[in-house]
Amino acid sequence: MPPQIVIVPGLGDSGPEHWQTLWEQKYGAARVRQDDPENPTPAAWAERLNEVIEATPGELVLVAHSCGVPTVVHWARFYGANERVKGALLVAPPDMDHPNLHQQHPAAAQMAPVPLSPLPFPALVVASENDPYASLDRAQQFARAWDAEFISAGEAGHINIASGHGDWPDGEVLLSEALHAWTPPDIVRI
Repeated sequence: MPPQIVIVPGLGDSGPEHWQTLWEQKYGAARVRQDDPENPTPAAWAERLNEVIEATPGELVLVAHSCGVPTVVHWARFYGANERVKGALLVAPPDMDHPNLHQQHPAAAQMAPVPLSPLPFPALVVASENDPYASLDRAQQFARAWDAEFISAGEAGHINIASGHGDWPDGEVLLSEALHAWTPPDIVRI
């Protein structure tokens, strides 16, 4: 059986037409629901992620978008490795240290600084060449620091509804590859 998907949304909880919500429905994924989805703090958001991880049975793959990405990274810093977390798909990581982000989304700045330590599980960072919240170079720096693989999504904006990514078929291909890569070798794939 492939790992269970855990959706880790960013600011605003990834609305009903966002690819994360569509994947949650399509794949029966677990979802992290923050008490205050407009006010991220490392400790509170990481704690809620940990609660969902503890409550979700089986092996897990975390699928984070935007502010959900630093949530995963802070969680790894606060809670360390959990052997059931087999990997993470980290999409459109925002540069919490960039002054423009602080001006556009001051609440998100509370997630700064983003830890730059290797993650205790395999990860794939997917970033856009024209994301308004992080340069491609910065996203690549994150991937290197986290010891993660990196894929450019081309000019895809913030890979959200505003950039035309409600339904995100290319993302589903990446998700499928990630799930297969992190499935134990003794599992037969159809």
